[in-house]
Amino acid sequence: MKVLHLDSGREMRGGQWQALYLMVGQMTIGLKPTLMVSGSSPLAAEAAKRGVPCAGLSLWRIWRQSAEFDLVHAHDAHSHTMAVLAARRPVVVSRRVAFPVRTSWFSGWKYRRATRYLAISHCVADRLRAAGVEESKIGVVYDGVPLDPAVPLGERLITPLWNDPRKPEALAREAARMAGVELHFSSDLKRDLASARALLYLSEEEGLGSGALLAMSAGVPVIASRVGGLPEIVTDGETGLMVSNEAGEIARAIATLMNDRELARRLGERGREMVKDRYTLAHMALCTLHEYRKVVR
Repeated sequence: MKVLHLDSGREMRGGQWQALYLMVGQMTIGLKPTLMVSGSSPLAAEAAKRGVPCAGLSLWRIWRQSAEFDLVHAHDAHSHTMAVLAARRPVVVSRRVAFPVRTSWFSGWKYRRATRYLAISHCVADRLRAAGVEESKIGVVYDGVPLDPAVPLGERLITPLWNDPRKPEALAREAARMAGVELHFSSDLKRDLASARALLYLSEEEGLGSGALLAMSAGVPVIASRVGGLPEIVTDGETGLMVSNEAGEIARAIATLMNDRELARRLGERGREMVKDRYTLAHMALCTLHEYRKVVR
C-alpha cells in the first residue's frame, strides 16, 4: 500500500514526531509512505534521515502526485484543508486536538469531505461526533512511542517547555514552589528523562499526551492533569498520579513522588509495562493499517 502523508507544521512538535514514528513503523510492515512537508520544517530532515521519501507541500503537487497513491493521510488542520481541496484519492485525517471543531460553513464542508478520521483518543472522537462527523467515519488510533531501555530513576522534577497558552506554565511553577521542589523545563524530553524522578504534565486541554507516553515508556512516572485524553493513558495510583489544575493538589502529588522513591519506581514500572502492551510504534502502525483497510479495499 502506498500512502501519501501531508504535514504543514514548521516545528518539530508532538504531532510531527507521531507522523514520523508512523511512517517509520509503516516501512517496517511493508507499506510505502511518502511525505509532503513544508520545506523549512525539521520534520523533512528527520524523515530523510530515516529513509522516508520527501517532497515539498503544495496544492499542485498533491493534485499531480496523489493519483499515484492508494490514499492520502493528513496530519494537521492546514494539510487537512489542502487534502480535501486537491487530493485525487481517499483522504484520511489524524485529529490530535481536544478543542471543539469550528462551526463555520467551510469547516462543515471540509469535515464532510474526508473519508475517515483517526482520533488519537476517545475524548477526541467525542469531539468529532459532537461536530456532526458520522460515527462510521471515526476510528481511534492511540499514539505510539519508541520502547527504548528504561532509564534509572533520577532526582529531578521535569516538565515540557511549552509554547502554548493551553499549557499552564505559571501553575506548574507555583505548585513546584509550594512543594519546595525545583522545576526543570525541558526542550528535549528524551534526553532529560534520564535524570527525572517524575514528569509534570499539566494542560487545560489535551488530545492524548504523547509526552506523557514517552515518559512512561522510559519508566518515569507522570503527574498529569485530569483533562481530555490524559485519563485514558494515566491511571491514578497505578501508572501515575492524576490531578485537577489546582496548585495545592499538584504540590501534594509532587511531594509524594519526590519523597517516596519506591512509589515513584513502582508507578514508573507499571507505566512502562502498559506502554509495552498498548502504545508501541508497532501498535500504532498496525492499528492505522487496520483503519486504512476500511478505506482501501
